[in-house]
Amino acid sequence: MARYIDFVIALRSLPPSAFTAIGLLMVVAVVALVAWALQLMQAATDTKEFSLMLAGCMVCSAAVALATVMVLTLNSPDRLEARGLMDAVESEAGISLDSIVLPWDGQL
Repeated sequence: MARYIDFVIALRSLPPSAFTAIGLLMVVAVVALVAWALQLMQAATDTKEFSLMLAGCMVCSAAVALATVMVLTLNSPDRLEARGLMDAVESEAGISLDSIVLPWDGQL
């Protein structure tokens, strides 16, 4: 948990130009993955080999996952707050896990 907190602190301290560079690098990686997936699927069609089609689908799903992580990371509420696009929240409300009673705990 401490490593995650250190990572978040380091991520918050990056300048906007670094986020632009990271974003462009991730876009290039996603485009490269999609191009590779299309090549695999074309080879699968040419040779009628099902395993290449599955590999292409896996590479394409990795590209989608990377794009999702990119959007979530670069547009997080902390980044929007740092850019001045969102107001700072004074106090965050939370919920204690001690107040949750699960049916199999036997405390109903």
